Amino acid sequence: MVPAYNEELLIQETIEGVPDYVDRIYVINDCSSDRTGEIIDKMTDPRVVPIHHKVNKGVGAAIVNGYKYALADEMDLVAVMAGDNQMDPSQLPRLLFPIIEGKADYTKGNRLLSKEMRKGMSAWRAFGNGILSLITKIGSGYWHITDPQNGYTAISREALEALDLDSVYTYYGYCNDLLIKLNALGLQTIDVPMPARYGRETSTIRYGAYIRKVAPMIFRGFFCGG
Repeated sequence: MVPAYNEELLIQETIEGVPDYVDRIYVINDCSSDRTGEIIDKMTDPRVVPIHHKVNKGVGAAIVNGYKYALADEMDLVAVMAGDNQMDPSQLPRLLFPIIEGKADYTKGNRLLSKEMRKGMSAWRAFGNGILSLITKIGSGYWHITDPQNGYTAISREALEALDLDSVYTYYGYCNDLLIKLNALGLQTIDVPMPARYGRETSTIRYGAYIRKVAPMIFRGFFCGG
């Protein structure tokens, strides 16, 4: 599943990097104002399923929509790889195998375990991720989880069926909200260490505003039980 908003420069490169063993590629164009939608519609890979939002709904809503398509198609495992080509396809098996082996219901990347893995991540971004990690540990109860903003994830169909997808936060904090909901359901989540990967894409997230907006949602989830 590939959520994309104004990714005309990198969306084609991202899709071309998806491994051959992936059965279907749901590409969700979240009402981009550039050529992203046009590029998606011209893709010739038969695995691509173009999904276009007529209004911008947010990355969380885009991912939930993709999850719903995957459930309808009875996909057993669903991974998320953002449309900015920052998620290394060679790392995908490391997210999939813990679920295949029954060790986890949901896996996610973790770039914060060492200086080498954080290479390319600004000090401010690393600090913001550290603050959000602490808040999410408290809110979700997953004390072993770090780097909750890492969107490179995989989830089982059984976990998706258990989740109330319509209640998932639609802003960037969807990833924190998902962790809260997964733990409330007693599902197993694990971190998969992997290096950061940055290229031509520049993050638009402003961590000060992000934390002020997302932190209250996390604590509401904590007190309301997901």
